[in-house]
Amino acid sequence: MSTTILITGGAGFIGSNLCEHFIAKGYNVRCLDNFATGHRYNLDAIISNEKFLLIEGDIRNLDDCKKAVDGVDYVLHEAALGSVPRSINDPITSNDVNVSGFLNMLVASRDAGVKRFVYAASSSTYGDSESLPKVEEVIGKPLSPYAITKYVNELYAEIFSRTYGLETIGLRYFNVFGRKQDPNGAYAAVIPKFVMQLMKKESPIINGDGNYSRDFTYIDNVIQMNELAITVQNKEAVNTVYNTAYGDRTTLNDMVFYLKKYLSEFDAAIADVEVIHGPNRVGDIPHSLASIDKAKKLLNYNPKFAFKDGLKEAVEWYWNNLK
Repeated sequence: MSTTILITGGAGFIGSNLCEHFIAKGYNVRCLDNFATGHRYNLDAIISNEKFLLIEGDIRNLDDCKKAVDGVDYVLHEAALGSVPRSINDPITSNDVNVSGFLNMLVASRDAGVKRFVYAASSSTYGDSESLPKVEEVIGKPLSPYAITKYVNELYAEIFSRTYGLETIGLRYFNVFGRKQDPNGAYAAVIPKFVMQLMKKESPIINGDGNYSRDFTYIDNVIQMNELAITVQNKEAVNTVYNTAYGDRTTLNDMVFYLKKYLSEFDAAIADVEVIHGPNRVGDIPHSLASIDKAKKLLNYNPKFAFKDGLKEAVEWYWNNLK
């Protein structure tokens, strides 16, 4: 009997990449999504696959969660309302989805006897901690409602592990980017947003002087971490959290430099597009760099894509799919 995985938020950027990966690996895959931020077209390649099941539902509805986890071996919980600015503008909805929805999924998973619950945590949990690189056991105070919700997820997961014996693993994602990441909307991530602007010869606006840095993490490294999280047999490796990153940092100025470099291979005029600098954004941390030693030691994590390698692949995907 083959293994069944439920991927919540499976029509989103990370979720749909995970769905495709695990279908290709021969797993039975279920996707639970309410399409608030995900897109049906992200599932086009697998929607007719006999091993794939789409369940349209909302994690804020416990019955939807229970229906989705029935008979499932592993849960990859990606469903959330991302974006620091979105949470600042609407903290109530962010909390409803990211905390109440998360708790619903934990309860449903516990009751269904799920073997392991792997969830998307966030580097925003490090908050105002200034230490670099970021080590899992050293965090600061959250700087946004979004960061609070993701930290609460970790606290709930730990309690469910201790109290109910549900195996959990949290993956603190660091600025994930890559194919299928949505460039549209008010809360679009910086890389796809800038790619679209540069392709249109529009000037991207960098928040601040551009010297803030991020541990930009290509989607394939994230897929590897999720697969390791559900397959690891070492009991020491579960009921904890891991940085999910490459372990290097790039300034926003350098990120834009490489975007222009790779895009100008398709259209030389993009090299001349001017970059504008605006004010710093509320809730942003200046620098982000992950230590991935814990994941290397306990999960045998070995990220294959450095930032520039991943960016080159992402740019090619956007050029071929979004022109």
